[in-house]
Amino acid sequence: MARRTSPNRSSFHSRLAYPGLTALLILGVAGCSEQPAVPVDGSNVAWFNEEAVSRGITFRHQTGFAGRHLLPEIVGSGAALADFDGDGDLDAYLVQSGTLYDPEPGREQPANQLYINQGDGRFREAKNAHGADDRGYGMGVAVGDYDNDGDIDLFVTNVGPNALFRNDGQGNFEDVSIQAGLDDPGWGTAAVFVDLDGDRDLDLFHANYINWSEVTELQCFISGVPTYCPPQNYQSSAVDRLFRNNGDGTFSDMSLEVGLNRSFGNGFGVVSGDFDGNGNADIFVANDMMVNQLWLNRGSFQFDEEAMLRGVAVDEYGVAKAGMGVASADIDDDGDIDLLVVNLQGQSDSFFRNEGTYFADATAALGLASPSRRYTRWGVVLADFDNDGRLDLYEANGRVDPSTAYTSDLRAEPNVLFRGTPNGRFVEIHPKGGTTQTLIHSSRGTAVGDIDNDGGLDLLVVNRDGPAYVLMNRVSELGNWVRFKVLLREGRDAHGALVTAIVGSNKITRRVQPEGSYLDSNDPRVHFGLSTESRIRDVEVRWPTGKTEVFGNFNAGGTVYLREGEGTVRRIDAPKPVTP
Repeated sequence: MARRTSPNRSSFHSRLAYPGLTALLILGVAGCSEQPAVPVDGSNVAWFNEEAVSRGITFRHQTGFAGRHLLPEIVGSGAALADFDGDGDLDAYLVQSGTLYDPEPGREQPANQLYINQGDGRFREAKNAHGADDRGYGMGVAVGDYDNDGDIDLFVTNVGPNALFRNDGQGNFEDVSIQAGLDDPGWGTAAVFVDLDGDRDLDLFHANYINWSEVTELQCFISGVPTYCPPQNYQSSAVDRLFRNNGDGTFSDMSLEVGLNRSFGNGFGVVSGDFDGNGNADIFVANDMMVNQLWLNRGSFQFDEEAMLRGVAVDEYGVAKAGMGVASADIDDDGDIDLLVVNLQGQSDSFFRNEGTYFADATAALGLASPSRRYTRWGVVLADFDNDGRLDLYEANGRVDPSTAYTSDLRAEPNVLFRGTPNGRFVEIHPKGGTTQTLIHSSRGTAVGDIDNDGGLDLLVVNRDGPAYVLMNRVSELGNWVRFKVLLREGRDAHGALVTAIVGSNKITRRVQPEGSYLDSNDPRVHFGLSTESRIRDVEVRWPTGKTEVFGNFNAGGTVYLREGEGTVRRIDAPKPVTP
């Protein structure tokens, strides 16, 4: 079919104004003049090594900046780690932005890129991304088997028409956006595939940022220097979108029917989860300089927006922060799903601890209230990088206002890595960002997964107007581990399933959750660090249907396949690591 055209940049329109918010970029400049000492891990041993080029990833992000400050240029883009060809390892899909101007005669927009894992953590670039070489001004990516045929499909958000790519089972893609009804022309950002109505297929939610066009772009300055305008200057927040899977390859737009037009903001981050414990998947949206949304699923596609009531709309002081990326996990090991939202320089992270019927802002209890204020954070990953059984935290940073503090990239900042400790707090790992290499770009999307299947979780980072990072796990005293590929009867990843197990004397809960971070999609396999334990015990899966299935005990060191209703497992032991 003919390729879809670039966005009609004059077709966006204003819907709603939100006055009275403090300017995003002013906050970024103000920051904090002094910061308390940041607790650090004293080992000074690198946890990661940057190996993008040696592993075959040559992607370089482009904003298309040409002198005029167009707001989408500052946002950057995301990436996905997923097994697109079904061979048991993670491939990499990176979203390109390109240019917001009409391309010069004879030149095409740069395209998104797909890299195929060769089985040892090294990649080859797929020609034309095997059909998924979308050329819109790219933002985010969500992955999931929306047609229940056993392979992973791709949804890409753009400034302009979004794109849905159907996988043919061989890792080749067909653009079915128009047929499926998913070519929404807004400014799409984060997206999630999740079964919201319990009919065993994946529905789709995606955030929209603002109603924007090149024609209506504004001019803003800091100390007389041109810069990007904060979103509230446009007074044009956009309604998010919710699409119901019809089971026949098409989707129905349910956004107005469920009431998304009654409460919305400048959406950047999206995660799903059963946040109220009623057995249904809910949706959390992190908004930029506006109150967040929490859409609680009452069943039958009925939702109530209860962010303010439940304590996740604003921080403990009643401030609507510049929500960028969001991660969700059972951070405190009490069996329910918590939220961590990252924000602008001068604003702390927001750790919303799930207390059952409400959330408490417990950022200070994690030790993040002061250290997280130093940078502007985008990508955010909660994962057990050292396999000690506790979640660690990686944050990808980059300013929105110019600075000469770090490198010739005026918006560059170092990324940071925090180690989870036995007392429930995080301490910063040095060297900065967990690498001995000096890696300072303006980072955005950050995806997590075990690229070489050696049991250590790796990272794929997209840098605005820069090369991507492939951060390979090199923790010197890596604990034991086991991971689970959790599959529904249909053969697809069981998005939203909870896996609970005993590690030593601790009960740990992890979730099948590809979405999260910032504009990204992550390894759907569920990873457990075991520390010195040689076995994981009492493995139990709560399926998205609400039913629970017990699978028993497993030895460390491999990937175990758990299939719904069969009580059977298949195990693949870890290969020997390869260092290029």
